[in-house]
Amino acid sequence: MIPVRMMRKMVWERSMNKLSRGLSSSQIRKPRPPSLVSLDLIDEWSSTFTHSHSPPIQKSINNDSARIIDGRSAAEEIKSSIAVEVSRMKESIGKVPGLAVILVGQRRDSLAYVRNKIMACHEVGFRFSIAELPESCTEDDVCDALSNYNKDASIHGILVQLPLPQHFDEGKILNVLSLEKDVDGFHPLNIGNLAIQGREPLFIPCTAKGCIELLLSSDVEIVGKRAVVIGRSNIVGLPTFLLLQRHHATVSIVHAYSENPEIITREADILVAAAGVPNLVRGSWLKPGAVVLDVGINPIEDPESEHGYRLIGDVCFEEAVRIASAVTPVPGGVGPMTVAMLLLNTLEAAKRALCFT
Repeated sequence: MIPVRMMRKMVWERSMNKLSRGLSSSQIRKPRPPSLVSLDLIDEWSSTFTHSHSPPIQKSINNDSARIIDGRSAAEEIKSSIAVEVSRMKESIGKVPGLAVILVGQRRDSLAYVRNKIMACHEVGFRFSIAELPESCTEDDVCDALSNYNKDASIHGILVQLPLPQHFDEGKILNVLSLEKDVDGFHPLNIGNLAIQGREPLFIPCTAKGCIELLLSSDVEIVGKRAVVIGRSNIVGLPTFLLLQRHHATVSIVHAYSENPEIITREADILVAAAGVPNLVRGSWLKPGAVVLDVGINPIEDPESEHGYRLIGDVCFEEAVRIASAVTPVPGGVGPMTVAMLLLNTLEAAKRALCFT
């Protein structure tokens, strides 16, 4: 009889040999000792997928254009209610919620996110602080900034703008973050409690929370429906998968190594696209009448734009509106709701810290 450890090692070696065929060395991280965990392959859609074997595009079962799910108006309603609570807090105890952001480098999408968060904080009356660090900084620099905000009683929520440059260990950095101030919901304990039935995280990751809020506010039935999440990042894909399960959907994840992903997505009543690839999802990927949430925010060069670029999603919007029953635009869909959920989490953190009800 072959010992379990030896059998595990044999399976791991066979899997690594199979997965490494046709992959560049940059796609495969340094192998870890054999274990039951995954092999840590980097998702690179452009090198592993081409649009092939796609059937003709079918129109929506209603023969109408899809309903546009307006994330901006939903977010504005939430922000208005937050502003009322902040005013009440300021009048009652003389304090307001404080949010701090740690930004490393100058990624265009990260700059856009942070800019939106600053404006949103000013709109609702939050205190805002930002620590901007160069891409060349060290992990210790980031951890020092985190530690300072952890100790600052006027800061109730802290987020590290992700993704960080590749040479950083995100897990190590997030472990430094105070659980009570983890308003992005990425602390291992928050994610772990989201995954375990019967437990509640202190905070739910903002984009996943925003997606569910949009579905609920749009009267989209989730229970029992087939949902597909494209992308498996710790930021969006994984928490969205977990939260859809919490709402009793039957959920699948599609990633860069999924075979024939369009076949899987065509079964989805609810599709969440979060791969970070412009126009990855074409009309032929969609089930007629599906509800499509486009999380992708991809900067495309545009000299005529104020910032020199414009943002498009992971879903080909022009094709999706012909097949889906409802779809979020980019910008103006999931993005504003993500910011609104961040504000809501920060308000909850401040109320908890200040014992304010």
